[in-house]
Amino acid sequence: MEKQNIAIVTGANGFVGSHLVDLLIEKKFSVRCLVRKSSNLKWLKEKNIEIYDCGLNDREGLREAFKDVDYIFHVAGVVKSKTPEGYFEGNVDTTRNLLEVALENRNTIKKFLVVSSQTVTGPSLNELPVDENTECRPITTYGRSKLAEEELAKEYMDRLPITICRAPAVYGERDTEILIFFKTFNSGLMTTIGFDKKKLSLIHVLDLVEGFYLAALSEKSAGEIYFISSEKFYTWKEVGDVTSKILNKKPLKVKVPHSIVYLLAGIAQFFAIFSNKPATLNIEKAKDITQKNWICDTSKAKKDLGYRQNISIEDGIKRTCDWYKEMKWI
Repeated sequence: MEKQNIAIVTGANGFVGSHLVDLLIEKKFSVRCLVRKSSNLKWLKEKNIEIYDCGLNDREGLREAFKDVDYIFHVAGVVKSKTPEGYFEGNVDTTRNLLEVALENRNTIKKFLVVSSQTVTGPSLNELPVDENTECRPITTYGRSKLAEEELAKEYMDRLPITICRAPAVYGERDTEILIFFKTFNSGLMTTIGFDKKKLSLIHVLDLVEGFYLAALSEKSAGEIYFISSEKFYTWKEVGDVTSKILNKKPLKVKVPHSIVYLLAGIAQFFAIFSNKPATLNIEKAKDITQKNWICDTSKAKKDLGYRQNISIEDGIKRTCDWYKEMKWI
């Protein structure tokens, strides 16, 4: 009888991580979920998995979790922090721990996949999509920390079969970030940022995790970087038109000037000083969302991995909104 592949997923309880867990179970993998003791496990309940709650800083716990593992999917990361150090601790120091422990298990590991972000390259400055050869010019601390994580991973590529996958904006069932857009829309309001036509790559979570899976299993992918994204680029008007049709709403459309976005971000950031949690909208996020083009090219992933965007924006928004309604989130 053929040995069952063992995969470990960091951040397995999160939006993207939990969908990756579902896919790996479907592909008949034995799945270990690496989480913190304080993690909310609602998306992992009643699934055929093993939970390791040592977090990413306990090397002894990691040694136990990594025993005989075939594939490591490193999805966990810090996307919001009150301090620059928080991003680097959550995205670089933790990755170093994983890589060091993985080295001790290098004989069994078939692939170590690091989930990175389009923010490492920064936005498209010349109307053309960024690709794997584009010079990296991150514009936020988050982007700089993810770039530092990539640079660290490259240092281990001569000793471990490492693949880096960069994700763009992601939406889908279980997401709480882009949910705000759908919630506002459903209440009869659509706000867009600025007066210019903004384009973005936008991928449904199921396409994203399928791309991770293909990258992990590919024999060509070791030592490589891939953008796993939508093949099409979208404007917020297109996203709004599709959402309008699906929710059967004609919202009031309000364009928010960039200056107002920065003002609101500054206020939110100030009040976050008095809170335990970082602000969702801060000055760096404002810098992010006021850019004209966040678009990336998937040609390399299509050529090397056989990756394709399977879920159209129409199908993706419909299934997402249907799920939000079922959960009474909108």
